Amino acid sequence: MSEFDKIIGYADIKAELIRFCDVLKNFKDYKRLGVEIPRGMLLHGEPGIGKTMLAKSFIKESKIKSFTIRKDKHSREFINNIRDIFDKAKEEEFAIVFLDDIDKFANEDEYHKDAEEYVVVQSCIDDCKDSNVFVLATANSIYFLPNSLMRAGRFDKVIQMTCPVGDDAKKIIKHFLSKKQVLGDIDIDDISSFMEGHSCAELEMVINEAGIYAVFDKRTKIEQRDIIKACMRLIFDAPESVEYIDSNILKKVAIHESGHAVISEILEPGSVNLISICGYSNNSGGITSVRKPEDYNFNVVAQENEVIRSLGGKAATEIIYGTFDLGCEEDLHKAFGLATTFVDNYCAYGFDAFERGKSSQYLLESKDRKVDKEMDRYYRKSKQIIAENRGFFDAMVQELLKEKTLTKKQIKSIRDSLVIRD
Repeated sequence: MSEFDKIIGYADIKAELIRFCDVLKNFKDYKRLGVEIPRGMLLHGEPGIGKTMLAKSFIKESKIKSFTIRKDKHSREFINNIRDIFDKAKEEEFAIVFLDDIDKFANEDEYHKDAEEYVVVQSCIDDCKDSNVFVLATANSIYFLPNSLMRAGRFDKVIQMTCPVGDDAKKIIKHFLSKKQVLGDIDIDDISSFMEGHSCAELEMVINEAGIYAVFDKRTKIEQRDIIKACMRLIFDAPESVEYIDSNILKKVAIHESGHAVISEILEPGSVNLISICGYSNNSGGITSVRKPEDYNFNVVAQENEVIRSLGGKAATEIIYGTFDLGCEEDLHKAFGLATTFVDNYCAYGFDAFERGKSSQYLLESKDRKVDKEMDRYYRKSKQIIAENRGFFDAMVQELLKEKTLTKKQIKSIRDSLVIRD
């Protein structure tokens, strides 16, 4: 079994690593074709997604002598340590130098990327050109790394890693659950819908927290409710309970969030991962988690749907209470931002509102008028969807007040029990 087979997901990235690993293991075969040994590879992405695990698997699979460098010393001693390790690596027939968390080697900002630590690393890599030394590095962020360090000839391959989604997220959740005692009614599809997009470390933390809830309640197995509770607490930073919040406030929150959710489900069925009236950090707000299409950045309809969905809380509040919504400020900023992008950046409604250089007052006013006009149109659409699907909306509000949190499966059940007008 390959070392990479032990790692769940990341098939494309593992394929790249396997290819590079084969070059190191069978270099003589490649040399016959005039292939030069690659100089280095950098894996980057947010913490907790398995960068170091993949790097260590690469080292084990290669069966090549390796040297690891981490920032665990003061600057001057650390710099000398970098030089010493590269010197030792050059003495080997083949060697890998592993720079773990290279972005932590120095505390630089975007205007000062010339820290001595990075200058030394660059110099050491260059000095290895006549040696069979491969440099492998990980970083949470490459934003503050010098461009000169990341160019070809130093790091020939720079790979961005992201949080697991889709089947990868399901496989990882199943893996963590396999180490726990769980009831058979755990719905992996439902759980993965609102947990995907988070790091492997976060997924493991949620499953472990769910186990703590089960044992504390004197139960012998983890249940679906434990995982949902753990996810709400750790991922969405929701409070333990909303019982202390006035029922009238909770109803307003339920109406607001149901506005978002119903519109999202009508425009894009199955798009709502989770809806809850358990707000962030003891705030009496709510949460509507929506999965956007994979082609969202290239999908006009999906982006327009996002504007309409963002206005759903305000629309629902106005329909039910006949007054404006005091909890829609963030929603409005999002909606206006997208509408402005349509009008200005994309010239979706004509060229007479595109800002270029020192734009005239007339042009700026024209842009504002177009944005206002489009926002009015989107808002009317939001209210229309809720009005035409009032049964679905009322059922969502009622069930949300009862359960406090609804998952994708529960939302689908509510939707399927009603006649929905698209």
